[in-house]
Amino acid sequence: MNWFVLVASGLFEAVWATALGQSDGLRKPLPSLIFVVASIISLGGLAWAMTSIPTGTAYAVWTAIGAVTTTVWALATGAEKATTVKLLCLLGIVACVVGLKVTS
Repeated sequence: MNWFVLVASGLFEAVWATALGQSDGLRKPLPSLIFVVASIISLGGLAWAMTSIPTGTAYAVWTAIGAVTTTVWALATGAEKATTVKLLCLLGIVACVVGLKVTS
């Protein structure tokens, strides 16, 4: 269950990161509200997951899920341009997260 919560928390990290980017320095109310709510959910889930997953592993997985999901969303929406190197790097991050899960 804690791994499921950790993955969900990583996805909420992508939500708050995207909302923060759209908030214009926290000047736009709706993206700012989404940022705050998603941050609380994301960090709360990370804290819960860390009750049974080692801190280093949990934090690395949480950060990686958030980073990859945020980047994939930016690529899908056209906010960023996809390149071969960027896609290979994302695959490398995913492979490292899988490795952390397998060794935990």
